[in-house]
Parts: sequence; C-alpha cells; structure tokens
Amino acid sequence: MTYPPHDPYRTGFLETTDGASLFVEESGRADGVPALWLHGGPGGSLGQGGYRRYFDPEAYRLIGIDQRGSGRSTPNVVDDLAGLERHTTPRLVADLEEVRERLGIESWVVGGVSWGTTLALAYAEEHPDRVRALALMAVTTTSRDEVDWITEGVGRLFPEDWAVFDRESRRRDDERPVDAYARRLASDDEADRGAAAASWDRWESVHVSLDDPGSRGRGHLGPGRREAFATLVTHYWSNDGFLPGERSIMAQLPRIAQVPAALVHGRRDVSGPAITPWLLHRAWPASTLTVVEDEGHGGPRQVEVLSAALDGFARR
Repeated sequence: MTYPPHDPYRTGFLETTDGASLFVEESGRADGVPALWLHGGPGGSLGQGGYRRYFDPEAYRLIGIDQRGSGRSTPNVVDDLAGLERHTTPRLVADLEEVRERLGIESWVVGGVSWGTTLALAYAEEHPDRVRALALMAVTTTSRDEVDWITEGVGRLFPEDWAVFDRESRRRDDERPVDAYARRLASDDEADRGAAAASWDRWESVHVSLDDPGSRGRGHLGPGRREAFATLVTHYWSNDGFLPGERSIMAQLPRIAQVPAALVHGRRDVSGPAITPWLLHRAWPASTLTVVEDEGHGGPRQVEVLSAALDGFARR
C-alpha cells in the first residue's frame, strides 16, 4: 500500500562547506526512523513530493533533498557552468553526509529511484555503517554499459528516433553521442545549449514511452528544467558516473554485502534493462529482487512493492 499525501513539517536550505545551498525537506514524524529519498536524473528534483506517499508518516522521519545543481538547490547548474567540476558522485556523497551530520542522524534507511539508486548505492558503499537498509526502484549503477545502452543500444528499438538523436548530437568522429551532448551543453553558446537540451529531452521521452506511446518524442520538461537536466545527465554519463573501474558500484558491492536491500524493477524497462538489478542481487546476499512483469521505468505496482519493503524496514 501507499500512504495519503502529507506535507513537510520543515523545509529549508543547508549550506555545504564549498558554498552550495541544498534544498532539504522533512516530513513524517520528527522522532521516527530516519530515512532519505534520492530523486532521479542526475538533474531531476523532488518535484511535488509524491515520493512521500511511499513512506509511512507515522513510522518515518523522512528527508528529501534536491541534489546539488538541480531543483530548488542553488546555484542551478545552468547558472554556474564554470563550476561543473564540482559536480561528481563523490561530491554528492559528501553532500549527503553533511546533511546527515547537520540533522543529527546516526543512520538512516536510504531509498531512491533511477539515478537516485546509483547515488544511494555509492553512498552506502562509502558509508556502510550509516545505512540501515536500501530501498531501490528502477535500479541503475551508471556503468559504461548502461550509459551506452540508453544512449545508443536502445536505438535498436527506436531506430527512427535514434537516427534523429544521433544526427542532432553533431558528434565528432571520436565522440559518442553522450560525449557530444555533454560538450555542447557545457559550452558558452546559449543557443546551441538550448538546441542540445531540446534534442536530449526528446530522446528521453522516447525510451520511456512504452507505457504512454502518445508521449514519444515530445519531450517531457519545460525549457528551464530541461537544460539543467540535460547538462547534469550528460556530464555524469560522459564520465561513467564518476565511478570508474575499481570505484564502480559492482566492484565496491562487497562493502555492503550485509546491508538489507529491496530491489524493485520493471521487466519492460527498456531505459535500464533488468540485467542490472539481477547482477546486483546475484552478488548481494542481503538483497531481495522483485521484477514487475508488466511495468517499465517505475510504475504503480513497483511503488507498492517498494512501500511494503519500507514498512518492513521501519519495523526492524
């Protein structure tokens, strides 16, 4: 089950040691089990707070964060392109630790969706003693294989759309599409950044379109949000999520072998095929994996499964 909508009891901004201002909201019970929710992207946001319905407000003290450079956090990446070098997964992990320490939390349940699952895993692997359990939906690890699939391989399913996406990337001979978009979105040419962001947004709406074919290729973000989203996504993806080699999620997985985890995924998720959570689950004794047969990249049944797992973690 999921829970009725509920509003935060506290919102505000937390200043990090390097000058970023992170939007933070708290909901549920102030004396409840601490939990953290991580949104997708990179470059997404908490939005209207629909994630709060996954958590029992009588059981959890729920923390939501708009990750650095996105949502209501400042500076927005579009306004601070010169600061892109401060956008890395290790820096995001450090942000989460700053939030935990400043809020006086000893350890917490960490949940996330899509990119948020990569960040949750990276955080847990760096700070396993601070994580009570993990609740992950639409699971990713942002490996090179996953990035190449979502930006190239999935074009085998949508060849006509991918041909446009590839052509509009204006890539050089030595570039992947994601590299070309990252280069253009970090440039000084405002018009070209806007064109690249619009093309990227159209592609994003293609590979998540199985459940809503009418939305295919239409884009799904307004001009303001899509440039920030595309800038951060391509920045992270063109750098292998800043989790290379021995720092990859899979390589570091033994560090969280004993951390309980619920992995929830859709069989029809063409953006991130089920091989990723399956490989994680196979190597992770403390994890469970639920694959929902008739859903894609998220969905109502996946939310129900995730919420039930969170209910269980609250009782531990």
